[in-house]
Amino acid sequence: MEHRDREPLVRGASSSYRTFPESTARRLDREYLRSLHNKRLYLAVFAAVLGNFSFGFALVYPSPVIPALEAHPSPALRLDQHTAPWFGSVFTLGAAAGGLSTMLLNDCLGRKLSIMFSALPSALGYALLAGAQGLWMLLLGRVLTGYAGGVTSASIPVYISEISHPGVRGMLGACPQIMAVLGSLVLYALGKYLRLVLDWRWLAVAGEVPVLAMVLLLCFMPNSPRFLLSQGKEEEALGSLCWLRGEDTDYAREYEQIKDSVRKQSRRVSCAELKEPFLYKPILIAGGMRFLQQLSGVTCILVYLQPIFKKTSVILKAEYDAALVGLVRLSAVAIAAVSMDKAGRKILLFVSAAVMLVSNLTMGLYIYFVPASHNGTMANTTLVSSASLPAEPTNYITLIPLLATMFFIMGYAMGWGPITWLLMSEILPLKARGVASGLCVVVSWLTAFTLTQFFLPVVNAFGLEVPFLFFAAISAGNILFTGCCVPETKGRSLEQIEAFFRTGRRSFLR
Repeated sequence: MEHRDREPLVRGASSSYRTFPESTARRLDREYLRSLHNKRLYLAVFAAVLGNFSFGFALVYPSPVIPALEAHPSPALRLDQHTAPWFGSVFTLGAAAGGLSTMLLNDCLGRKLSIMFSALPSALGYALLAGAQGLWMLLLGRVLTGYAGGVTSASIPVYISEISHPGVRGMLGACPQIMAVLGSLVLYALGKYLRLVLDWRWLAVAGEVPVLAMVLLLCFMPNSPRFLLSQGKEEEALGSLCWLRGEDTDYAREYEQIKDSVRKQSRRVSCAELKEPFLYKPILIAGGMRFLQQLSGVTCILVYLQPIFKKTSVILKAEYDAALVGLVRLSAVAIAAVSMDKAGRKILLFVSAAVMLVSNLTMGLYIYFVPASHNGTMANTTLVSSASLPAEPTNYITLIPLLATMFFIMGYAMGWGPITWLLMSEILPLKARGVASGLCVVVSWLTAFTLTQFFLPVVNAFGLEVPFLFFAAISAGNILFTGCCVPETKGRSLEQIEAFFRTGRRSFLR
């Protein structure tokens, strides 16, 4: 079994790693290429990541809507400096609840059905936002869309990692982030357009479209072969893998490897087993990455992006700045998707954390040292109230916060954004993958809720530079965490990664 674990499954493996004759290696290369040419795998991934599109759309929904609701003529819907932070942050509380429930849903319903289940609270939440007649409907709508986002956050990465070929798992693992960014960009674009011709409620109506498309497409997609095997459905699992790899490939060999791994982990995780290093180490690494990812401040910056740009008086209009940042984020995620299976996960994490460190430090020092007069009339206003005021830049130095934010988003999107989700689904052991992925999402979104809830009060009490300097310190910690704790998983099968944590033999990951 050790010999089989070390078989090279991907083209381009180093000569020192090959253990087969050259003829066998060429055959494996041909199998690899035929697997990549099977378009059904990519269709299944696309159907799943439509849930991430909806998640990205819902996450930044407050950015263009908060200014509109602050100026709303109805007192029942008008937001102020006390209610606006709740409208922005309660989404993450719902996402934490979604992650908590996915600890059961992932193993009971399966990965695919869990993703489909998320459509129900998402559709209901958007309906409440579209027809809101009071603040309670706005907040409940945000909680429900957040809950759906928590479910998809825990289910989609696991589904994609379990159906993907090892050679393209990095690229496909970046697709959830790409679609989340596209969802945000569409929200910014529609927010600009609909504000000119239609009421803000139509933004919520538009959010229903990807949810319905996701459900319809997933009806025709297979479930994860690993999940089906864990449920004893061997024939269905073999058919699923055949559909995903193609009938003209040697999918039976991969099926036997997966079956052998599942057979070793047929029992559910017990409390006593959690003391075993092969279980608690990957769970701690995955949870630590989710915790540090949110502490770097990305959710706060995305949710309050337009108000932050208003507060710092950048030279362009805030809505254009937000769209520009979204385009940069999309480009960076695309770079990560292309390079993840070539450069590796760890080098991208190092570069990502370093860029975030420099960007946050630049932003914090700029806000601290630039005189308040550069912010015009906004020097004495709160962050939320400044969102409804016109920007009054005095010179081109106000491009610095825009550029710093763009580089922060670029750094995040090329490493600590997509790779933390991918590694979570790669390193968690199969027998604990459903529960542990939900736990990681709970950690992630409870951290995000705490930060988004306290972000505005901290800004109003101590200044906008304080959270950015804190985010810079966290980014420095991300570098240390990557170097000390994160394994390189490029090109390795999920079974090889699990063998590494079980035996501690780094030869499985070389």
